[in-house]
Amino acid sequence: MDHEERIALFLDYENLAISARDHLGGMVFDLRPVADALAERGRVVVRRAYADWSFFDEGRRMLTRSHVELIDIPQRMGASRKNAADIKMAVDALEVAFERAYVSTFVLCTGDSDFTPLVHKLRELNKRVIGVGVEKSTSALLPPACDEFLYYDRLDGVEIPPARAPRRPAPPVPEPEPVAEPVAAPETPPRDADSLAVLVAQTVAGLQRSSNGAVTASTLKRTLLRKDPTFSEADYGFRAFGELLRHLAGLNVVELSGGSAKGDPEVTLPEHGDRETAFALLREVVADLAGRDGAVALSGLKNKVRRVSADFSEKKLGYRSFLQFCKAAATGGAVTLEWNPDADDYLLTAEAVTRPG
Repeated sequence: MDHEERIALFLDYENLAISARDHLGGMVFDLRPVADALAERGRVVVRRAYADWSFFDEGRRMLTRSHVELIDIPQRMGASRKNAADIKMAVDALEVAFERAYVSTFVLCTGDSDFTPLVHKLRELNKRVIGVGVEKSTSALLPPACDEFLYYDRLDGVEIPPARAPRRPAPPVPEPEPVAEPVAAPETPPRDADSLAVLVAQTVAGLQRSSNGAVTASTLKRTLLRKDPTFSEADYGFRAFGELLRHLAGLNVVELSGGSAKGDPEVTLPEHGDRETAFALLREVVADLAGRDGAVALSGLKNKVRRVSADFSEKKLGYRSFLQFCKAAATGGAVTLEWNPDADDYLLTAEAVTRPG
């Protein structure tokens, strides 16, 4: 238990309830999917929700059953109820941060960018911050400020009701019209699997360059979340991060080996195989394209490589740019690469290739 994360949960309930109603087909916000997601991350030791509860009777009963402390912010004449709730929630969060050192993680359930300064302050105090909000109503400023951000509509257990087709007024002249098909519920488009391979390969390559130690799966996951706090393997169709890594290992994007801790394997990029094949491909293309001077300009070369191999991508091999890939190929002896001031470009040669005749 000493190693578990202690979580303080703060809900800007009015923001969540209105966002769910307006953007998720009129559904009522339910805490259970949020609670289940947090149960996987640690123990929730503080639960507080802020609103004028005279407007949210159904929500009040639901949260009471979940043992959430309700902080009532009644509407006063000439005062902004929203601002009062936001200020009270920020003050309480900072109070918990200073008075309860054992609380390591703060969960702010809101999509309001007004809480961004609070997120920054909590992180300054060495607290981990997780945000939760409805995707369409969450400010673009809030997710990048957090250590992790969970979109409520993507959580397991959130069932968005299908949208209803809007009613059309009857035309002035009766004419036969095709029957309108009911509008299906909007679905989050699956993320591109190729972009996932690129993201993971780039991240592993960066960690290998900047760290002398092994890159473990847990380190990789934390780094991916630092790059994109909304990252979730579930968006790519995987139930767990380990399942995602095994899939990429099967595609030879990464290699997995036993780590020091059970269930936390070491992740590396393949040293041979696809990378050597890519170097050979580059050398072959350069040799075929070389003119009388035996050199090929770097500009436009990538497109010519992809004409030979349509699935070529230097990023899948862990290189941030095509130039970096060519430099690695030159280091490996596949080609030579030199800057030519007259051409104002890098020139590549493949002198090692033996040509017939």
